[in-house]
Amino acid sequence: MNTSYKITGMTCASCVSRVERALKGVPGVNSVNVNLATETARVEWGKKPDDGAVMKAADKAGYQASLASAKVKSEQPQFWPVLLGFAFSLPLVLPMLLGHSFMLPAFWQFMLATPVQFYLGAHFYRSGFKAAINLAGNMDLLVAIGTSAAYGLSLYLWWRHGSHAELYFESSAVIITLVLLGKYLEQRAKQKTTATIRTLEGLRPSRARVLRENDWKEISLDDVCVGDAVRVLPGETIPVDGVITEGTTQVDESLITGESRLLPRSLGASVTGGSINADGVIVLKTTAVGAETTLSRVIRLVEEAQGDKAPIQRIADKVSAIFVPVVLVLAVLTLLGWGWLDGDWEMALLHAASVLVIACPCALGLATPTALMVGTGLAAKQGILIKNAEALEIAHDVKVVAFDKTGTLTMGHPVVSEAQIVGDEDMVWSILRGLQEGTTHPLAKAVVKKAVALGHVAAKVEDIKVIPGLGIEGTFAGQKLKLGSARMMPSKLPEGASYFLVDDKLTATLHFSDEIRPEAIEAIEQLKKLHIRTLMLSGDGQQAAESVARKLGIDDVRAGILPGEKAGEIQRLKNLKITIAMVGDGINDAPALAAADVGIAMGSGTDVAMEAAGITLMRGDLRLIPQAFDISRRTYSKIRQNLFWAFAFNIIGIPLAAMGELSPMVAGAAMALSSVSVVSNALLLRFRSKA
Repeated sequence: MNTSYKITGMTCASCVSRVERALKGVPGVNSVNVNLATETARVEWGKKPDDGAVMKAADKAGYQASLASAKVKSEQPQFWPVLLGFAFSLPLVLPMLLGHSFMLPAFWQFMLATPVQFYLGAHFYRSGFKAAINLAGNMDLLVAIGTSAAYGLSLYLWWRHGSHAELYFESSAVIITLVLLGKYLEQRAKQKTTATIRTLEGLRPSRARVLRENDWKEISLDDVCVGDAVRVLPGETIPVDGVITEGTTQVDESLITGESRLLPRSLGASVTGGSINADGVIVLKTTAVGAETTLSRVIRLVEEAQGDKAPIQRIADKVSAIFVPVVLVLAVLTLLGWGWLDGDWEMALLHAASVLVIACPCALGLATPTALMVGTGLAAKQGILIKNAEALEIAHDVKVVAFDKTGTLTMGHPVVSEAQIVGDEDMVWSILRGLQEGTTHPLAKAVVKKAVALGHVAAKVEDIKVIPGLGIEGTFAGQKLKLGSARMMPSKLPEGASYFLVDDKLTATLHFSDEIRPEAIEAIEQLKKLHIRTLMLSGDGQQAAESVARKLGIDDVRAGILPGEKAGEIQRLKNLKITIAMVGDGINDAPALAAADVGIAMGSGTDVAMEAAGITLMRGDLRLIPQAFDISRRTYSKIRQNLFWAFAFNIIGIPLAAMGELSPMVAGAAMALSSVSVVSNALLLRFRSKA
């Protein structure tokens, strides 16, 4: 069982490691996944969840935990501390900008720097102290030590040399102000990465018009029950999932499916809560409320994907786990090295402070999750639901896409195009209808539809038995019936048709046709532009399957395979070290979807298929598949760019600071810039929305 918790107080990747270690120590916890960007922890339990133990463990580690499901008011980042910091710091910096004549007396420098150090910077001391007593380190500890060194050195020099000493109060004040500015900009940027979630949550109306005591009454959405009649007026948001029982209309589902056009809906049609009722008064019978609605499930999937941790993040996690202790050692070595070699312990202390200030693991912690949040949010906006971060990451490397045929490449509504019948046609069609009427297979529905259209009543067929992937058997008036593919028949028959045998005598040959999805050819062409090969898996005969493949431009075909064999074919390609995606829509596709590196389910398909898949297309548009791969590639590219720059800031900055080439103020600015830059770089994903 998984439980999500909101974790407050985290500032960098080192905090992530510390929270994970603390929560893993709670009895009954199997695994923990902490995300810095979303400030959440997902805990997998091996027993009944113990929320109190999690909150106690987080508090002991220096953080606060609460149930993510609890309604916590979203805090807006405050800019006033930044303004106050600049107001106090600017007079201290003026001599550097306008000349030494603007230098303030030591007392006024002290009066301006002290509130910044201990009031605006109080958070760094509190968080750093908690980290220190837990024998861990974080960004706040580095900032607290670094600024305290500059502030303390200024006090010492003032006491030792009097009012005319060269002081460094401006360094400590400016560093804290710049870090506060960086955190403010970072929080603002992070809020933009969750824009999709907020948009989806905004689709939920708070009230619904429900029939109670023979009258329409507006009640809270929380009080609506499954089975309630709900009335929706033109222009209103549909509050629940339901089936139309009165009226006809058009609905706009663009914010859920990404399809920006009005869709007609009439009696008996299903509608989704969160979509807009465009132009008709309708009454719905509620089929789902609360957490069970489609909108709630979409929000939940997006939240889980955004809070997930991609495999590539493990690199940053391993580095972050040892980052702060290593930086502290480097700062001490810098202090001792400059002090012994140069003899100027004052400058040695400033150089050590620069090392502490520039070495911020915050960018490392944000590099991957911010890109994932933007990528999954962008995908959801286009109607592509990505189940987890691993699916998004792996999708960038897909080399082959395997397609199920019926219902995926085709519309899934086959019709009987030709029938060759031996004997009494009326009797044969009546028996065929009776044999197939209780099954849900698309070909069975086509047979029943044809029989109904011809006006035949269903015969009473007994002992019906479905043979998956092959056909169906039964008995009628003591005669054994058998309907299915050539592989099911006792005698050799050509593939490509269905055969009906009565007491092993060929009685009817049925040919089916299914309309190809109109966008399928374009989708295949777009995949080829991405240098992805395509494969069709079909139970049809070789000739029929190849005919469809040629029309679509599919590269390869595996015909005549049973549903259970699809997963084996996927595994065969995986054994060749080929990263493969599987696209399907039915229950029989679930094993293949699970076996593939990336499973892609059609939103119009079954819940089982969508559960097995890592990616779900909210509408049955195959063109979303190349878009999903394009988003994955661009997201993965941003992750690599962010990790590069996060490492580069430290690999370049720390040696420069240790060599005395960076002042503490410049180091503070660089540190703030590193965090803002990785979040801003991730947000660039939003400015290109199509493949």
